[in-house]
Order: sequence, then structure tokens, then C-alpha cells
Amino acid sequence: MKVVPLLLEPRFVPRIWGARSLEPLFPEHQNLAEPIGEVWLTGEECRFASGPFAQRTLGEAWREFPAEWRGLRLADVFRFPLLVKFLFPQEKLSIQVHPDDSYARQHSRSAAADRGKTEMWYAITAREGAGVLVGLKPGVTAASFRRSITDSTLEDLLERIPVAAGDAIFVPAGTVHTIGPGVVLCEIQEYSDITYRVFDYNRLTAEGKPRELHVEQALEVINFGEQSGGKLSPLRIHRGSVTETYFVACRYFATEKWEFAERIAAVTSPEHFDLLIFLSGSGEIESRGDFAGYAPAQVWLLPASLGAYHLVPSEPTSLLRTYVPEIVRDFVQRLADQRVPESAWSKLVFP
Repeated sequence: MKVVPLLLEPRFVPRIWGARSLEPLFPEHQNLAEPIGEVWLTGEECRFASGPFAQRTLGEAWREFPAEWRGLRLADVFRFPLLVKFLFPQEKLSIQVHPDDSYARQHSRSAAADRGKTEMWYAITAREGAGVLVGLKPGVTAASFRRSITDSTLEDLLERIPVAAGDAIFVPAGTVHTIGPGVVLCEIQEYSDITYRVFDYNRLTAEGKPRELHVEQALEVINFGEQSGGKLSPLRIHRGSVTETYFVACRYFATEKWEFAERIAAVTSPEHFDLLIFLSGSGEIESRGDFAGYAPAQVWLLPASLGAYHLVPSEPTSLLRTYVPEIVRDFVQRLADQRVPESAWSKLVFP
């Protein structure tokens, strides 16, 4: 089977808080009949648009991937580990929390729901005044949290974070959060869709019914101690003709941004596959004598065994690269090799 980069087709998901225009990423999607809140880029139902698995779903293809495509570290992982989405909130999302792996395994009703959810957001665009709420203010207890749900003052207990384009936010499992309108985000997360809503702003569905809340489950998983989520302090490094911005590394994903206007060389690791999420620009991925054109809002999966490849831009390009890391070897050592002090890189590492 020929090893090539694989393009995935997006899946558009309606949400009550979504938008009817998906600019700037999907300018052809305007005046939509229903609001689209999420565009899933690596959902198990997303189909490959190229390569030997063309028109197969990611869920099907992953089970048939050779071990060397998945990567040595992921050879025995049965389900695809990373979910990448674009988010288009036109209204506030519900105030919510996600469980960790342990809680999800203990309370899951199926193998598809046995993972918790740790996530990060990268702000692609942000209007002036846009923001998110992430984490609890000091002193919040389960009792005060429950009271604030009843009197609709829950927002007062959360830390507000202003958001500008280029910002990145880390949201570990157990962190209460919501996203406000006026942003377009790329969300990178552990592959899970378990959400416990605690407050939904008294909204009604199209059928005139409130959405289900999960207050008791949420109270069991919320971290009421020291908060570790929030805005990240990225490291920006110039290496040849590419600028690399390092955002975060945890056990589930590591993420960085590449910006370049000239041909650059890269190589995959045999330990893990890579996802390249193109945000702007166009050009070609050159590998093993083949060329594949890339464009904004595309996600390409690079098999671990691809090896050396080049990105050849026809215009200035920016992308996010994400993968499942071995934190020390793949992230810390790369930064240490570039003489980045521990005081800088340690702020981005969440073991």
C-alpha cells in the first residue's frame, strides 16, 4: 500500500448556538438554512478524499491502517485518538464540563464513550471584546456552585479570558468553561464527545424544550481545587524559513503552529501520525515524488511511515500541527535542543 498524505472531508454539524455563515474558513457557506456550530475534521464519520482509503470513513480506515501508518506508539490503539473541529459560535455555548478518563470509563455505557475530554482552542479570528470563561475563581465550592445555577449567576464564578486572534487556551478535563460569540476557533481534543451541561441560559430547542442538563454528573467531575486551564504562553522560534509557535503538550496531544512563505522540509516520526490543519495559504505537499495541493480549512493526515516531505507554498501559509506525543522525547527535547530554558517550556507542559 503506497504511503501518501491523506485528505479528510469535513462534516458540518448543526448546533443551537451556531452560525449561518462560516467565513472566513468556508466562504461558500453563507445564509445557511440552519446554524452550524461545529465542523468536524477528524470525526470517525469523516471520509477520506484521497489516497488508498478514499471514500472510506476515518473510523473504518483507522482499524485497517497498518501499524506503521498509525505509529509504533499507537499501533494497539483501537479508536482514532484525536478529534479536531472548527467552532463557529454565534451565541454562548452552555456552561459545561467534561470528565477525565477514569470517570468516563467507570460510567460509560459503550466502548465509544470510555474516554474523557481534555481540549485546547486556537483562535483563528476574534472580534473586539470576544472572550471565553475558563476555570473557577478562587474560593468557589460545590455548594456555592450549585446555588449559582439556581439563581442564574454562574458566570460570576468563572474566570473571564479576553480572546484575540492567535491566542490559545488549554482546557483540561474537570475545568468548567464556556465560549462566547465573536470567535472562530480550532478545537483539538482527546476523541470524546461527553459533555455535562450545568447551565444553558434558559434556551429552548426548535421543539420548544430546554436542553438536558447534567448537574449531578458535573459536580462529581468538576475540579474545585487549583485550576490549571487558561490562556497559554506560547514559545515562538524562528528556524530557517519557518516560524514555529509551540502551544502545549499533554498526554493526549501536542500542538504547534508553522508559518512560512518558502519551501520547507519536514519529516514524520515513526512513533506517531501527524495532522496538519491548514489555516491560510495554499500550495503543495511533496512526498516520495508525489504532489498534493493544500488549501485553507483542510486537514491532512500524514502516516507515521511517510518520512521526509516538503511543503511548497504558492502563497504565505499557516498551519497547526498536532499529534499524540511522548512528552519528553517529542516536545521537551526538541525545545531543549534549541536551548529554550526549562522556565519557558515548562509552562506549556501538562503531564
